[in-house]
Amino acid sequence: MPNDPIEPQAVYQPITRSAIFIVATLTPGAEHAATVRAWCADVAALVRSVGKRVPGGNLSCVCGFGTDAWDTLFGGPHPASLHAFREFGAGDRRAVATRGDLLLHIRAEHMDLCFELATQLIGRLGAAVTVVDEVHGFRYFDMRSMVGFVDGTENPVDREAVDFTIIGDEDLSFAGGSYVIVQKYLHDMTGWNELSVEAQERIIGRTKLSDIELDESIKPTCSHSSLTTLEEDGKEVKILRDNMPFGSPGKGEFGTYFIGYARSPAPIEQMLENMFVGRPPGNYDRLLDYSKAVTGSLFFVPSQALLEALAERNP
Repeated sequence: MPNDPIEPQAVYQPITRSAIFIVATLTPGAEHAATVRAWCADVAALVRSVGKRVPGGNLSCVCGFGTDAWDTLFGGPHPASLHAFREFGAGDRRAVATRGDLLLHIRAEHMDLCFELATQLIGRLGAAVTVVDEVHGFRYFDMRSMVGFVDGTENPVDREAVDFTIIGDEDLSFAGGSYVIVQKYLHDMTGWNELSVEAQERIIGRTKLSDIELDESIKPTCSHSSLTTLEEDGKEVKILRDNMPFGSPGKGEFGTYFIGYARSPAPIEQMLENMFVGRPPGNYDRLLDYSKAVTGSLFFVPSQALLEALAERNP
């Protein structure tokens, strides 16, 4: 964003081969809150220090805060669209809300870089936070998801990525920031692999090998791509996904870590409602017959300058 004076965090960086996702909760107490605030000024320096050890490793970190954590740590003003994660659906098909005060999205070409940075960042926080979820993700062949389809094909790029992910004058106090929703999905790979390729393609809405979108005449309205495509005033509204597969074959765990960035949480929430409730209601995403969301949190990502300035906040 060479013409924009407000530098965002590394939201729209190129997708890397490795990532670590950490969600943590705050430890109550003024001393612990002060530790987290001071840590905000150290994040960028730690990224630079670790990244210098492997030039070309594309190390980055995005740091976000949940709504309760923002109020506890920084007080007002409050990002306009920051709120608790909204649940959608019911029963076994539900986008669940789970507690999360702090998000770290660490990316690099090599897992050792991610691991070292995570160690340094969490080490600085110490007893001030408790890690409630940590996922180590990897690139799966040619950008495939765990279910075997290419992921993120319709991601916005270049200026379009900025326009869809970075807050502008609609919330001037938080310009340069972004919103991010994360969910951890676990897949029934046994059931999924029992389906024919053609059946899988109708659920996803794209061809499996060539990653071509199915023709509208044959693509079901309940397909994943149909329900996650949004239009407003005749134009498509996009989000930026940086999903990563993860798993443990020995435990029979196979999953996808969904992470979506946008300048407002509204489009991501609409996509989730379409998936879990249906468009119209009942016409839900059939991928959810084989995938279960086990976490869900919403965070605000301040601009780089604001992140460092938050160290001086005292509510």
